[in-house]
Amino acid sequence: MRRSTWISRHTPTLGLLLLSISMGAASHAGDTALPDANETMPTEAAVLAVEDHWSLAEASGDTAFLEQMLLPEYRSVNVDGKVHSKADLLASAEKHRGAANPKAVIDAYRKDHPSKTTVVLRDGMAIVSFHNPASNPQWVKSSDIFLFVDGHWHAVYSQHSQAGNS
Repeated sequence: MRRSTWISRHTPTLGLLLLSISMGAASHAGDTALPDANETMPTEAAVLAVEDHWSLAEASGDTAFLEQMLLPEYRSVNVDGKVHSKADLLASAEKHRGAANPKAVIDAYRKDHPSKTTVVLRDGMAIVSFHNPASNPQWVKSSDIFLFVDGHWHAVYSQHSQAGNS
């Protein structure tokens, strides 16, 4: 599961909130709209758009997007060292299919838990890292590694830590 799913990349509390919302109502058509940036360019803006799309896909259960975006060998290493596969992430996301207003839940969480993002681009690879803006930027909460293959960004690896979470 990515960051043990998007939800636990941030906190288990948000996971419970999203799960309870997903049990309550159907998705609104506008809630799963794609980000505005062109995700098919080898640029920082594009890989950040893919990050946003990834979060929304997990929160809304959009397994079709996740299936094509995650490379078959995708792995995510959780803060406790446990490794989660692409299949784990897809199974977790499926539980959120039909979630009511997932974008609003993500937006509210991000407002309450600000995160600063840095991107390193080099030769068809991107490393996207997140840290608490109130802490040392060297204390990374999580990082995702993407490869630009056949005109699309694909995630191959994620790593998460407890550093900078306070």
